[in-house]
Amino acid sequence: MSGAAELPAWAALLTATLVLIGAAVTLIGSIGLLRLGSFYERAHAPTLGTTLGTGCIVVASMVYFSVLQTRPVMHELLIAIFVAVTTPVTLMLLVRAALYRDRSEDAGGIPGPDRS
Repeated sequence: MSGAAELPAWAALLTATLVLIGAAVTLIGSIGLLRLGSFYERAHAPTLGTTLGTGCIVVASMVYFSVLQTRPVMHELLIAIFVAVTTPVTLMLLVRAALYRDRSEDAGGIPGPDRS
């Protein structure tokens, strides 16, 4: 990496810690996807892992590049906002589609007016 030798020890430690925490949270979310039983349980774990893991990695990137460039670097905020908005919305749409499917299967394949 260019400039990594110029990074102060406190910034390197903080960056490494945040990256490891982000990777661990994302890994836990992925394991939850494999271990949990129903679709509704499986949809929850990766969503939290993605949002929190990406958040930690984005903060680590902000710290690293802000210290190296001696000015605040805020480009990563766009990534954080995009992930924080799109991941929960995607989860909501997937769960609504699954609920619709489950309700239409219970009604014999034809959703009625009281089942929408």
